[in-house]
Amino acid sequence: MFKFFKHLKNVIDFNQLDRSKRRLVFYSEGKNYWVHLQGMINCLLTDYDIPICYVSSGEGDPGLDIKHKNYTSFKIDDGWVRNWFFENIDTDVMVMTMPDINQYQVKRSQHKVHYVYTQHSLVSLHMVYRPGALDHYDSIFCAAPHHKTEIRALEKHYDLPAKALYEHGYERLDSIIDESGKHQKPSNTPKHVLLAPSWGDNSIIELLGSQVVDEILASGFKLTLRPHPQTLIFAKQKVDAIIKKHKDNPLFSFEANVAGQQSLQDSDIMICDWSGAALDYAFGLNKPVVFIDVPRKINNPDYEKISIEPFEVSIRNKIGKVVSIDDIENLGQHIEDTLIKFTGQTFDNEIYSLTNSAKKGASLLMEILDDINNK
Repeated sequence: MFKFFKHLKNVIDFNQLDRSKRRLVFYSEGKNYWVHLQGMINCLLTDYDIPICYVSSGEGDPGLDIKHKNYTSFKIDDGWVRNWFFENIDTDVMVMTMPDINQYQVKRSQHKVHYVYTQHSLVSLHMVYRPGALDHYDSIFCAAPHHKTEIRALEKHYDLPAKALYEHGYERLDSIIDESGKHQKPSNTPKHVLLAPSWGDNSIIELLGSQVVDEILASGFKLTLRPHPQTLIFAKQKVDAIIKKHKDNPLFSFEANVAGQQSLQDSDIMICDWSGAALDYAFGLNKPVVFIDVPRKINNPDYEKISIEPFEVSIRNKIGKVVSIDDIENLGQHIEDTLIKFTGQTFDNEIYSLTNSAKKGASLLMEILDDINNK
């Protein structure tokens, strides 16, 4: 009850700000999304004299700790208070990484607000996301050409008005590239495998349990298990069982913070399924991926009618190897083969504004604000 009133007070404090100090608002679901907003926010604070409001529903979100004369942060819940806040917010521009606005509990404001969606993954927008996931945004910041192509195709298929599309880039990837230049991998250690699957009934942990972990460790590799945050909510018992089974194995480690980069930088290869983390890993670090061929993660059953091959499907054999779920007993050999074939290769990509997406995003937001001012 105390938290409820605290969050309600934060909403009241937000609404009591002078309107000129809340023209630009960033909303984050929590700390795992800070990495997708951090760069733009820092550039806006450094390069422009504009007030920024940051609202988060997550405990421990680093964005809540920033101190700057032009920056004000607010912590709210992810339930009733947030829903009321969204429906009544009065701002010019709201930037988010959260799809499905106006489809479920979180609605667009009754006021005239310009909503900007910025990507939190490189995966396709027509297969992985639910129908209508981005329909209620005014502007979409695209990470790469396939996002523009997919959105225009979705608009045509569903007879939707055209949204404003911007060639932004992908801040998560830029941060991985930047960190790689500062990191030195430990020497004289076993080859290090990072198991970083997606979540859902057909993902590695949920579908196969400890089988993949068992095979990797039995093959003599060092292993870091890095499950998706949603897996820790909906399949926690399976994760706990794996940890209990291998906690005394010096080759095994567990990492719950998907926003961190230590395991990304230290590892030699990733084991994945349909998670966008595989694309971040390959393009950010030029390290290979072994894909366990579980069923596709399909949230839009009509995606095949869009007639565009999803990016995460077309890229798989270019950045690693696909292994059948019936061939898990040979996973160790597949890892060895993939390391030999792909280590040292550079994986081509067409990501917009590579290593410069933060500045580009800040500039685009200022353009949108200026356009609103001039109307």
